[in-house]
Amino acid sequence: MTARFKDLALDATDHQALADWWCRAMGYVRRDSLTGDTRPDDWPVPIVDPDGNGPLIWLNPVPERKTVKNRMHLDVFGDPAELAELGATLIRTRDADIDWEVMADPEGNEFCVFTPR
Repeated sequence: MTARFKDLALDATDHQALADWWCRAMGYVRRDSLTGDTRPDDWPVPIVDPDGNGPLIWLNPVPERKTVKNRMHLDVFGDPAELAELGATLIRTRDADIDWEVMADPEGNEFCVFTPR
């Protein structure tokens, strides 16, 4: 084996706020709230599925804003209207070519939203 999956990582200029946004959007929690750990505010923030089903996601602080389309993105099951109420932006609606919505989180990171089956 050359490599195996470990975690996901998202860059953000305000990684603290984006960690909170993704926690609200996906029902995740900050890992430190479960472990009792503390870390400086300028360190990456790990968020987790409290049920242990989803992957660990790191929100990493970066100085630059997002300027081009993501080459990798998250796919989630959810309700685009509810995500928009939380602050996501609808980029593309489902149509004859795609069976999902393309949205962006508050910092512009694209993700695809699928209807749960």
